[in-house]
Amino acid sequence: MKISPLAGKPAPPEILVNVSKLVAAYYTGVPDPSVPGQRVAFGTSGHRGSSFETSFNEWHVLAISQAICDYRAGQGINGPLYIGIDTHALSQPAFDSALEVLAANGVETMIAAGGEYTPTPGISHAILGYNRARTTGLADGIVITPSHNPPDNGGFKYNPPNGGPADTGVTGWIQHRANALLESGLKGVKRMPLAQARKAATTHAHDYLNAYVADLGNIIDFDVIRSAGIHLGVDPLGGAGVHYWAPIAEHYKLGLTVVSEEVDPQFAFMTVDWDGQIRMDPSSSYAMQRLIGLKDQYDVAFACDTDHDRHGIVTRSGGLMEPNHYLSVLIDYLFQHRPQWNKRAAIGKTVVSTSMIDRVAKRLDRPLFEVPVGFKWFVDGLFDGSLGFGGEESAGAAFLRRDGAVWTTDKDGIVPALLSAEVTARRGRDPAELYRDLVRELGKVVADRIEAPATPEQKAELAKLSPQQVQSTELAGEKIEGVLDHAPGNQAPIGGIKVVAASGWFAARPSGTEDIYKIYAESFKDEAHLRLILQQAQKIVDGALAQH
Repeated sequence: MKISPLAGKPAPPEILVNVSKLVAAYYTGVPDPSVPGQRVAFGTSGHRGSSFETSFNEWHVLAISQAICDYRAGQGINGPLYIGIDTHALSQPAFDSALEVLAANGVETMIAAGGEYTPTPGISHAILGYNRARTTGLADGIVITPSHNPPDNGGFKYNPPNGGPADTGVTGWIQHRANALLESGLKGVKRMPLAQARKAATTHAHDYLNAYVADLGNIIDFDVIRSAGIHLGVDPLGGAGVHYWAPIAEHYKLGLTVVSEEVDPQFAFMTVDWDGQIRMDPSSSYAMQRLIGLKDQYDVAFACDTDHDRHGIVTRSGGLMEPNHYLSVLIDYLFQHRPQWNKRAAIGKTVVSTSMIDRVAKRLDRPLFEVPVGFKWFVDGLFDGSLGFGGEESAGAAFLRRDGAVWTTDKDGIVPALLSAEVTARRGRDPAELYRDLVRELGKVVADRIEAPATPEQKAELAKLSPQQVQSTELAGEKIEGVLDHAPGNQAPIGGIKVVAASGWFAARPSGTEDIYKIYAESFKDEAHLRLILQQAQKIVDGALAQH
């Protein structure tokens, strides 16, 4: 990866998005359905794009919203629809467009009281809370967010009644229907004026913030945090949970400092990410310079991305933690301090998450559930309690309530962030120190990830990589023990390959949301061994892409 000279520095004015032009493009652009990049395309969980590229604008939102209404009607989903937005500039216009369609279709729509922003976990929490003990009249939801992605992006996600990200069967149906509506010039889209939609009998205000905050005591042990008297810091990164943190601190009487409550659609307060773009990624040290600079002021500090479904942990002893390191500590702690969980509740991880988790699971004598990338694979297990934890390498995770019941079935950045405080308070040491304990006990893992540009055609080729295309019998001097194109936990295709040897592995797959491919690798030996693995992985990927 070529690191930009801007990486880690304050965003210069010339790279800031022109918000008025971006919003104008949302309303004036007309997508051409014959151009693949201008069609509706659900990635790992939703549709994402920019109005500047005619890949996310009013036409897309109207078409997707009508497709969701049609899907609900076909499935007999007739309870309320919970809808929330993040702080990206395109989120409010997209919300307005969606509400015009939802109201015209007679959908009971729950909008945030006072026009508040709503984190992704707030929507999942609301859906599950409403549906508890119900078998009919079930609720579902929409989250309008492009996650941590740049300020010119917009995004639109659908969560069915299980509260989690919709699976490919659902998103495929919605995508197909939305594109048909685009092709017809939006014929079949029901819509009413925004002022009328806001006043419609089916539009209701819902207090997501207080419902979520009041329930947090059922998943985090705040008594332990309070009694330890530790000082915490949080940087909401100008995201959807920006107004949640002060009420959390007040409700649970925490020594929590909110570093900034600034909301700015340009995200001009951010330091620039590795590639010269502004990206609200709490796992990137380049993007997290503000909180890293304050680390010595807190016992532990944390941040969340724009829709607050990812977390980043900053410790006094080690700065910003690698997501894989914190997930390992989190799992090790939870399964020893949640006695009411099912004794056979499994640990869920993606195929590209660290193998340190495998070692922790083995030591805890817990089953491991290894799935493809995408949080949707954890939904059923979190819902029924057979998974105690589900986590992704990109700092997305969710786990059960303290009593073993479901909390959310979508990623929740707020809860893992707060757990870092519980861990620090109970153990008397921060999560980075606890990870070093795991290394001493279970071995050191060195890891890296490569990202490189790839066209949609190259991404399709990479997704079809098969074990037969890997001619080597050795990986960095060791016998290859397995070449996987299906995940061990559920036998679902991983959309790429994973090559495993005794002391290391790599996985190669296209991104579900960006025009890039990713190679993940780990070594249990050293940095030199890791480089050998990456070199070999790159050759295999280059060979596959050369076919296009």
